[in-house]
Amino acid sequence: MNIALDTSNATQLIAGALAEFAANLRYEDIPEEIRERARHLMLDGIGIAHASTHYDFAHRSLAAVAELGQGDSDVIGLSAKLSLRDAVLMNGILVHGLDFDDTHGPGIIHATASCLPTALGVAAQLGLSGRELLTAYVLGMEIGTRLGAVAKGGFHQIGFHPTGLVGAFACTLIAGRLQGQNAAQLAMAQGIALSTASGSMEFLQDGAWTKRMHPGWAGVAGITSATLARHGFIGPKAVYEGRFGLFKSHLGPLEENCDYALATQGLGEAWEIENVSVKPLPACHFTHACADAAVLIRQQPGFDPQQIAHIKALVPAGVIKTVCEPEQYKRQPQNTYDAQFSIPYAVASGLVRGRFGLAEIDPAAIGDKVVLRVAGLVEYAADPDSTFPRHYTGEVIVTMRDGTVLRHREAINRGGCDRPLSNADIIAKFRENLALVAANQRADNVLQAVLQLDEAPARELSRALAARA
Repeated sequence: MNIALDTSNATQLIAGALAEFAANLRYEDIPEEIRERARHLMLDGIGIAHASTHYDFAHRSLAAVAELGQGDSDVIGLSAKLSLRDAVLMNGILVHGLDFDDTHGPGIIHATASCLPTALGVAAQLGLSGRELLTAYVLGMEIGTRLGAVAKGGFHQIGFHPTGLVGAFACTLIAGRLQGQNAAQLAMAQGIALSTASGSMEFLQDGAWTKRMHPGWAGVAGITSATLARHGFIGPKAVYEGRFGLFKSHLGPLEENCDYALATQGLGEAWEIENVSVKPLPACHFTHACADAAVLIRQQPGFDPQQIAHIKALVPAGVIKTVCEPEQYKRQPQNTYDAQFSIPYAVASGLVRGRFGLAEIDPAAIGDKVVLRVAGLVEYAADPDSTFPRHYTGEVIVTMRDGTVLRHREAINRGGCDRPLSNADIIAKFRENLALVAANQRADNVLQAVLQLDEAPARELSRALAARA
C-alpha cells in the first residue's frame, strides 16, 4: 500500500495523500511485527502515564482539568471521569510528563504521547474495536513522524516543539479516521488543524511545565479539527506546502532545508514505527548519550569525582540550543525540567552518582552541591562527527587533576533505532514504572490488556487502564 506524493501533479497536495492513506489503511495492511512493536510502544507510554501519577504536576493538572467539567472518558492510572477532549489532554500530560516517552529521531517528535491518548479516547467513546484503535494509532505514528522529519530539525531551531505542533495533524487524522470520515473530509480536517496546532519551546528558558501539555493539546486540536470537518467546516487545502502553510509559516528561511517528499515517502510499505526510539532514561533524548558516557567513565576502577579538573561534552550542533543553553540554568538547574534538559547536569549526575534516573531528577536531588560543582566544570562543543538526527551522539572527555584524560563516546544512543530496546526491555521498563504506584497484580492486568488489545473492545482497554475509585 504505497502512497507517494506525485510532485509533477500540481493538484496533488500532501494533505490529500495523507488523507488517502488514513482513510484506506486496514488492520491487515500492517505487518504483524509492526503491530507487535506498536503494542509495546503503547505499553511504554501507559507505564509512564501510571508513573506520572506519583508526581505533583499530575494532580495539579487533574485539578484544573476536572474543574472544566466531567464526562465518561477515562484517565490512565486515575479514577477521574472527564469529557473526551479533557481526558485526552490529561492522558497526554501523563504520558509526556516525565519526558520518559519514545522519540522518533529524524522527526524529533514524541509521537506516542499524542497519538495514544487520541486513539484510545476516541475509539473508546465511539465503541470501536481494539483493532480499530491499533490501526488508528499506527497511522498517526506513521504520519506524525514523517511530517516532523520534513523540517530536518528546523522547528527546534526556531522555537517550536514538533510534538505539539506536528502532533496536531497526526491526531486530526486519527480522530477523523475513527469517526469514519472519507479522504476529502480528512484532507479538509488537516486544513483546519493548521489554525489549531501549537507548541512553544520557551519552557527551556525557565523550566516551565508547558511542554507537558503539548501532546495532549495536539489531541484536543485534532479531535476538534476532525469534528468540524465532519460537519462541513471549510479549511485551506495547501496545508503543508502553501504560501502560509505549516513549514513556510513556522520555519521562515529554514523552510528551504525541508524535504517535502519525506511526508509521504514509503507510506504503507516502509514503517517509521521501526525508527521510534524508546527512552532508557527519563530526560530529553538529546542528553542520553552523554549521560551514558559519563556513567561508563564513573565505572572505571579508582575513579574519584573529587579529582575532576575539567569536563568537555561533545554534542550534535542541532541540540545545543535545547540542552546546553542558557548555560546558567543548565549548570545550576532550578527545577526538574531544567535538569532533564541539561547536558551539564546529566553528565555530572553520571560522574558523581553513576546513574541518571527518576531519583536523580527529583527536586530534592537536583540541589546536591557535589553534583552541581561537577556540573559547573562541564563545557560543551559541537560534535564534528555526529550523525544527528539519525543518532543522538555524545562524547564526554574528563581531565583529572593529575592530567589523566578519560573519555567515552556513544556513537549510537542507547534505545535509538540502530540500537533499540527490545520488547522485553520495554516490558521491564513498564514494570519498573508501575512499581512506583501499583502492585504487581495491577501491572499484570494492564500488561495483558495492552498486549491483547486487538481481541477486545477499545472501551474495555480504556476501563482497564483507569484506576478504580
